[in-house]
Amino acid sequence: MTCDVCGKEGARQRYLTRSYGKGESLLVIENVPVICCPHCGERYMTAQTLDQIEHIKRSPENLATKRFVPVAVFK
Repeated sequence: MTCDVCGKEGARQRYLTRSYGKGESLLVIENVPVICCPHCGERYMTAQTLDQIEHIKRSPENLATKRFVPVAVFK
């Protein structure tokens, strides 16, 4: 795959977990496809991925399941 930023071959699609918001409005989205380039170090998402994330963020109650996770504060 060619990197859209530096134009070099070798970019790979990885699936990452991204978080949006904080506190009571925290939303975690798993398996987000992100393009990662080993040459320039850039990580970016396609327009289609960004559209899907916005769709999920608009209706999290319909598209997400609630999970309870421990949260620690770094001191």
